Amino acid sequence: MKHVAVTGGGGYIGCVLIEELLNAGYQVTALDRFFFGEHLLAPFRSNPHFKQKKLDIRDMTAKDLEGVYAVLDLAALSNDPSGDLDPLLTENVNYLGRLHVAKCARDAKVQRYVLSSSCSVYGHGESESMDEAHPVHPLTTYAKMSYQAELSTRELMSKDFTWTAVRNGTVFGLSPRMRFDLVINVMTLNAVQKGKIFILGGGKQWRPLVHVRDVCRSMMRIMEAPKDKVNGELFNIGLGNYRILSLAYIVRETLPFPVEIEVAPDDPDKRDYHVSFEKLQKTLGFSPQVSVADGVREIYEAMKAGRLSQSPETSTVGWYRTIVDAQKLIDRVKLDGRLL
Repeated sequence: MKHVAVTGGGGYIGCVLIEELLNAGYQVTALDRFFFGEHLLAPFRSNPHFKQKKLDIRDMTAKDLEGVYAVLDLAALSNDPSGDLDPLLTENVNYLGRLHVAKCARDAKVQRYVLSSSCSVYGHGESESMDEAHPVHPLTTYAKMSYQAELSTRELMSKDFTWTAVRNGTVFGLSPRMRFDLVINVMTLNAVQKGKIFILGGGKQWRPLVHVRDVCRSMMRIMEAPKDKVNGELFNIGLGNYRILSLAYIVRETLPFPVEIEVAPDDPDKRDYHVSFEKLQKTLGFSPQVSVADGVREIYEAMKAGRLSQSPETSTVGWYRTIVDAQKLIDRVKLDGRLL
């Protein structure tokens, strides 16, 4: 039985990836700071092939990865607003932290390393259907550090250490660590709670979209692929490209009650990219399958059944800000204590 380590295993994608890996028969270790709670992985603790370890990736050693076949590296401060909350911390975690993980994996003789990056590295595009060879224009700290992580970790690849990176589109869908700061998820939330969808940034900007389970299945397909097909390769991961306003119409048409769409006065969103996903299909024969409407329905059904609700933890940047403010308060109390 192959052993797979998932960094960021307590996150939005990580919780789903662990389920997919266990169902596929892998031994799985989840490594995470668990900012959003260790309880999220409680359903897996009875599985003898699963274990979790509370760990900051910056403190990882090669010993933490002994006997591991593959590392699927999801650990990062997620999304553009969160990255801008503390740019230095974002650099330390999303770039230097992931480089450290890759070095530990190489030193532990891990055979496969798959980095989770983002289509946000494209920033804006002069053309449609940008493929993996297209120049990047990262606009935010999060996007810039994602790109730096790609470049730096790729330098470690060899015939014995297979490196691959995926550039995920904007992710949507249901997860135990739910996020309501992603476009489809928050549109569905507002439609259910307020009967209204709010459009910011003009609504004409393009976004590549992908369901959270399709991200997981893509990473697993890459991990399982022949090395010569994936070593040193980048893959864009997405279902399709949509204008933000079009997504609002899809959400409205999917839900079984009237929903109003309101385009709020706002500055145009500079993030605007239309991405090609052909390489993954041509190389590995895999294409995402879960539709936007499917994602909307599963979120709505979970809310209707009382299995899902909005909470402070479902807004990533808000929860990070709470943690940062709490740490500053703790540090101040410690300082005041020393001064007394």
